[in-house]
Amino acid sequence: MTKELQAIIFDLDGVITDTAEYHYLAWKQLGEDVGVPFTREFNEELKGVSRMDSLEKILALGNKHNDFTADEKMSLAEKKNEHYVSLIQNISPTDILPKIEELIVDTKKMGLKLGLASVSKNALAVMSSLGLKEQFDVIVDAATIKKGKPDPEIFLRAAELLNVDPKACIGIEDAAAGVDSIKGAGMFAVGVGSEQSLSKADIVYASTSELSLEKIIEVYNK
Repeated sequence: MTKELQAIIFDLDGVITDTAEYHYLAWKQLGEDVGVPFTREFNEELKGVSRMDSLEKILALGNKHNDFTADEKMSLAEKKNEHYVSLIQNISPTDILPKIEELIVDTKKMGLKLGLASVSKNALAVMSSLGLKEQFDVIVDAATIKKGKPDPEIFLRAAELLNVDPKACIGIEDAAAGVDSIKGAGMFAVGVGSEQSLSKADIVYASTSELSLEKIIEVYNK
């Protein structure tokens, strides 16, 4: 039996705003710097994956995973982040994805708590630029967890800080790793993207513009 809904926990990239393009451009630049060019298709494999794990995937793609020391890898990851941070300087509330503000308003009207679970180390800065930081009760980012998605830690941590039962939470994600994280935490999962890649989600919407809190809760309560 489903517990009475208490909170909705959002992912950031690809759900609240689309910084995926900036991540792609920053990783692409780094890949070219180390001699590992890659495609947008390969970039899909980096969605929802932590910075260091993404770097390892890129280096493995070019068979260069043993070419750098741990310290050098840290420097490469930081270099990527510096490029990413420079690219997101111009983010503003106009970059909030369709229907998200409406969903946030509806969530608050229902008296539900709002959480953010993002593996981005820049989550706070991005949320501030979007003008949404104060709307959320809890923001959990990479700095407050030990394990990235698909491990459930980040969603469990959000539920803990919200003081709610994970089983009474809905998580919204656009990446397969994120959906795995939500389900691993024992939560109801809403996917935004393709049904094929997000097949483990309880309900999938092609884009945020189709999101409906009423419909989500209807399925949650079944």
